[in-house]
Amino acid sequence: MERSKSHKGNLLIGLIAIAIIVVVVALIGIFAIRPEPILITGEAEATEYRISGKVPGRIEKFGAEEGDMVKKGDTLVFIDSPEIRAKLTQAHAAQKGAAAQNQKAIKGARAEQIQGAYEMWQKAKVGVDITKKSLDRVQKLYEKGVVTAQKHDEVEAQYKAAVATEAAAKSQYDMARNGAQAEDKQAAQALLERATGAVEEVESYLSEIRLTSPIDGMVEDRFPKVGELVGQGAPIMSIIDLNDQWFKFSIREDMLQNIKMGSELNIRIPALGEQTHKVRVTHIKVMASYATWRATKMNGDYDVKTFDVKARPIEPIADLRPGMTAIVIQ
Repeated sequence: MERSKSHKGNLLIGLIAIAIIVVVVALIGIFAIRPEPILITGEAEATEYRISGKVPGRIEKFGAEEGDMVKKGDTLVFIDSPEIRAKLTQAHAAQKGAAAQNQKAIKGARAEQIQGAYEMWQKAKVGVDITKKSLDRVQKLYEKGVVTAQKHDEVEAQYKAAVATEAAAKSQYDMARNGAQAEDKQAAQALLERATGAVEEVESYLSEIRLTSPIDGMVEDRFPKVGELVGQGAPIMSIIDLNDQWFKFSIREDMLQNIKMGSELNIRIPALGEQTHKVRVTHIKVMASYATWRATKMNGDYDVKTFDVKARPIEPIADLRPGMTAIVIQ
């Protein structure tokens, strides 16, 4: 009798143990197959400015180190460019030559040249007077039949030649006195303006050997080293604007139900502790399909694309730096 009771007790204990095991296994299965919440993560980004020059040269020295805070207008890079200095010397020489030519065109002939042209004119006038008197005498003798027609024609031709010579001498004198023609003056002025423009162009390049910061920001990277040769337009340094930061998230379209333009999100930045921050969605754009395609099922009933979502802090976040991870709190 006692053995039967003992057997029934052991059986009951075994059944209870089996039941407990079944319950534990069921609970473990439930928790194991329950899907984990999907985290939406992104990172902080900021507006970046690349510092580059218009002229090639060698890096002479830097005015700031990586991580330094700089102000707008601070000199960041000094470039040594002997070629630009040589071109400036050439441009100044060309400008001086053009200025001399322009001054000469404005002033006209020298006083000695004007006086010489005047004397030639006066000499030609005397020649006209003499040949006129000779023609008058020969004309009277010709009318009386004393001289031949040939002699009369020769003297008349000499008179006409003297008149033409006097007119040419007068023209030369007027030209010397009046100076260069208007077209010549305009051409000389144009050459001077062209030379002046060349000087200004080279001087503008010369100002590019000292590169300044376009904003208040932080020096993020310096690419070449002191003494290295840099080409025209090559990036030398990057500046980030810490006052213009945002967060970028890559989110599947099936998770965008509650994320719209202008909606607010709560995020946590692990690098800054457990405090939460509010951000506002400002941009939603689909990513390239070749990089974001994903079938929702193995046999695939439709494709799920991924979207770039940008959100800006509603309030400034102290100590935030580009690259810090942000987690959306759902």
